[in-house]
Amino acid sequence: MKRCLILLILLFSPCLRAEFHEKTVDYRAGDTKLKGYLVWDDSKGVKQPGVLVVHEWWGLNDYARRRARMLAQLGYTALAVDMYGDGKMSEHGSDAAQFMNSVVERTGVSQQRFDAARALLAKQPWVDSGKIAAIGYCFGGSTVLNMARLGEDLAAVVSFHGNLVTQTPAQPGKVKARILVLNGEDDGFITADSIAAFKQEMSQAGADYRFVNYPGAKHSFTNSDAGRLGAANNLPLAYNAEADRQSWAAMQQLFKEVFKK
Repeated sequence: MKRCLILLILLFSPCLRAEFHEKTVDYRAGDTKLKGYLVWDDSKGVKQPGVLVVHEWWGLNDYARRRARMLAQLGYTALAVDMYGDGKMSEHGSDAAQFMNSVVERTGVSQQRFDAARALLAKQPWVDSGKIAAIGYCFGGSTVLNMARLGEDLAAVVSFHGNLVTQTPAQPGKVKARILVLNGEDDGFITADSIAAFKQEMSQAGADYRFVNYPGAKHSFTNSDAGRLGAANNLPLAYNAEADRQSWAAMQQLFKEVFKK
């Protein structure tokens, strides 16, 4: 009886019980107020690697938050980044395009907001600030690729169905991150020419990269809500369960290699 009582005390002690934490975090980039989503799991250990999650052009929605939670379950502290400011999001393509263009058409804004999120993640006391990676979806995939091109101090970046075209091509010796690009072979937004140009760019820059094409996969293939969003906005989007599974596994393998975890 005494032993059972001790076990119950240990089990329910708030000091000893590991917990899954999630919270909205306010931060700034210049004059812009940003609202990110931070999530981690105490039971996965201390000094966890950190992963930034950059959303699709819809904004920081439930999908980006879900991916952050999935990363926390794997033992990473994840910060779903707000690239638009004040947590703006929409399911209307016209609004999403406006939000996205307000970032990409202004020089330096994307990097400034990314850097603000990276700094916030790195200063969390349970995060290993020397082990930071970034993943992104669609607009977010393009964003993390560009951050790698600019020489951001990242262990790895993973682009899921992201645009490959850039105005700032990688320069030899500048790319620090290992790069993984996960693309849908039937993605109507990604041309064969842009794939060839991307591979040539990475090779000339001496980047450590891998490009994977998933047969039959269309744009936004990782998002189970892609079909509905595509139909509502007349866009060729479609979920592909097998490509989703394989791409997530490829990301996990890369993280195991770079983080030794």
